[in-house]
Amino acid sequence: MCRQVFGLRLAMIAVATPAALLNASPGLGVRLVGSAVVVTFMVSYVLFRDWQRFGPLLLRHPTLLAADTLFGSLLLISAGPDTTLAYVSVCTPLLAGLLYSWRGAAVFASLQSLILLVAQEALHHPHSVLAESLLLPGLCVITGAMGSTLRNLMLRFGTATEALTETRARLAATEAASAAANAERARLAREMHDSVTKTLYGVALVADGLAASAAVSPDRLDPALIRQQAELLARAARRAAAESRELLTDLRGDPEADVLSQLRSLTTGFTARTALPARYDGPAAPVPLPPPTARQLLGIAAEALENAHRHAHATRVDVRAATTPTHLVVTIHDDGRGLPADTSLEDLRRTGHFGLLGMTERAAAVGARIQLTTGKGTEVRVEVPLT
Repeated sequence: MCRQVFGLRLAMIAVATPAALLNASPGLGVRLVGSAVVVTFMVSYVLFRDWQRFGPLLLRHPTLLAADTLFGSLLLISAGPDTTLAYVSVCTPLLAGLLYSWRGAAVFASLQSLILLVAQEALHHPHSVLAESLLLPGLCVITGAMGSTLRNLMLRFGTATEALTETRARLAATEAASAAANAERARLAREMHDSVTKTLYGVALVADGLAASAAVSPDRLDPALIRQQAELLARAARRAAAESRELLTDLRGDPEADVLSQLRSLTTGFTARTALPARYDGPAAPVPLPPPTARQLLGIAAEALENAHRHAHATRVDVRAATTPTHLVVTIHDDGRGLPADTSLEDLRRTGHFGLLGMTERAAAVGARIQLTTGKGTEVRVEVPLT
């Protein structure tokens, strides 16, 4: 706004200069008017062009504006207070109001009015009406009040803008936190579905079988069967505890081991637990992956193995891992019956097959690409970026 005041000052000087030069007395008068116009115009232009540099100085040192006011009085002396160039003086109280609030506006409006009245008396420009002599001083008072009012309005607007920006930032942070919480809930749901829930369901089945075996008559009680079922129940409970620990470890952000060694252990453990032959084939060198990415990849592999065991009625599962310069590619292939043709994610969601949905969500969470192929069995192919 202060810069625009200097722009207005430049425009007023440019418009009023020709008339002032025509009304000036020949010779010395014209030279004085021309010199005052050039100097005042150049000072105003410098402040208009480099306000970012000189504005803070003017704000800290009101004496600079006072010096500019006294220097601008040269226009009044050279051109006369009754010329159009005299109206340039009203810019000073306006600028003072913008910079120094109402106190500065009052001081500079009084100073500028005093200079105008003194110039009128000293240069003997009598006026027939008192209102004409008080016109410019009155305009100085009005523009000073306008500058102070504009300053207060802009400060209030700035405060309101800052409050609005802060409110928007808080709303954005709240929305981001809510989105993160929703994503975390979805991830926990996948983890629970893919690990602890299934294991606990198996525990319940084994416990039901153990209860049914213990409910028979004593003469038909089979100790070997009860022992076998009790061992299965104990193994399932230990597995549920281990999966819970893994889930808590992932939540705490503890570092993971090499993903390929974990994939090999997952395949071996799957064969030992289900008696379904599963073979792992992959490179021996470790592949560096961030812990969250490794966790999601292992979750996809575990879900694919469980689907092959529970739903596909497969007789064999092959787990392969390979690396390219940019990706780690893992495929899990079984020789089961596969999925029906034209199966979509919406069909899986509607029929309650949340395991496959969880696999796609896991892949999307780490920027991986997953492809499901059915035909002679089912193949799940996951391409995980290494960078």
